Amino acid sequence: MSALRRVRKYFISSQVYEALRPLFFLTFLYGLTPFHVVKKKMGESYLKMSCFGIFNIFIYICLCGFCYISSLRQGESIVGYFFRTEISTIGDRLQIFNGLIAGAVIYTSAILKRCKLLGTLTILHSLDTNFSNIGIRVKYSRIFRYSILVLVFKLLILGVYFVGVFRLLVSLDVRPSFCVCMTFFLQHTVVSIAICLFCVIAFSFERRLSIINQVLKNLAHQWDSRSIKAVTQKQRSLQCLDSFSMYTIVTKDPAEIIQESMEIHHLICEAAATANKYFTYQLLTIISIAFLIIVFDAYYVLETLLGKSKRESKFKTVEFVTFFSCQMILYLIAIVSIVEGSNRAIKKSEKTGGIVHSLLNKTKSAEVKEKLQQFSMQLMHLKINFTAAGLFNIDRTLYFTISGALTTYLIILLQFTSNSPNNGYGNGPSCCDSYNNMTNHTL
Repeated sequence: MSALRRVRKYFISSQVYEALRPLFFLTFLYGLTPFHVVKKKMGESYLKMSCFGIFNIFIYICLCGFCYISSLRQGESIVGYFFRTEISTIGDRLQIFNGLIAGAVIYTSAILKRCKLLGTLTILHSLDTNFSNIGIRVKYSRIFRYSILVLVFKLLILGVYFVGVFRLLVSLDVRPSFCVCMTFFLQHTVVSIAICLFCVIAFSFERRLSIINQVLKNLAHQWDSRSIKAVTQKQRSLQCLDSFSMYTIVTKDPAEIIQESMEIHHLICEAAATANKYFTYQLLTIISIAFLIIVFDAYYVLETLLGKSKRESKFKTVEFVTFFSCQMILYLIAIVSIVEGSNRAIKKSEKTGGIVHSLLNKTKSAEVKEKLQQFSMQLMHLKINFTAAGLFNIDRTLYFTISGALTTYLIILLQFTSNSPNNGYGNGPSCCDSYNNMTNHTL
């Protein structure tokens, strides 16, 4: 039992920065943030920016730039080892170019927009005071365990994928160059860790919105059971609400609870808006590169399975299909992680409106009704929303958009292959030559 308690102690956190320590250790190591979590002598944790963190980011920028540009100049890539056609060369160069842009955007945001991330975490930390005003003591163990789970899941998938790919290449005496290995490794790991950071921050908003919703639900329940009177009444017993990582210690006047809930909701929306400013361009580049990779990988797989491919490759069909299917699944998981992380926070925010209007229908106090109407107006004007540089919202509607675009591009690529002489392979005329010949005959 003592050993079990010691293990559980490592998964219990009581401060917002302490709960994010493993995540920020990894982002600091990979140069995605210049911050790392340190502890004061009094035991309180805080984020500290260091000169090494800034220097580390510049090292990663130089390394990514050198490796990506070298790969572009040499025309070498992991995909190129599997097969090389006109379409695969175009897709490969687009992926490398997009990966270069994604790395530049992520690392530039880490420096230029570091104050936005720090501001978001500062607001989340200050919310503890507001929650204590309504008798809530927030526990961060769930956020801590969630961050550990997300990191382990992502790193485990990446580890298995990297080992499988490099063992497959080595088995056929293919030795990738240093630049190719680094572009392949950095692209996947940097994107995955950036997604983990976004998911954990979004989960932090979701948890706090859950607390607000539960506080308002408890208020409605107490009104239904006639346990709240007009005068402030203190609870005799400590009510534990573990499912929401909080403790309700004292019941205050309903108007005061609603006022504090309004202030907390305002701070959460402010923190979410600040976080969106930090992540917005990162999410745009990550979703763009994920979509591009999914389109070309799905095309390669479909082309092979439909028997339209006349590729010349050392790899067997099973190995070929497995590699591109795994890479496609990897980036599908990336998109799903971003969308679901954002969608859960948005849905929690939307539930607050229904609870407030339910309270509005039940209350008979003029003061409480006025506070609830103010809260209702606030909910209309302040909403949690994540966008990709303002171009599109990051919610479940994105699935439909991506599915439609993916289907369209796949049909175009497959038709392009079908109409090309020799399917674009070998020494036959290219599709561009065929188009010119058709034009000349027409003229």
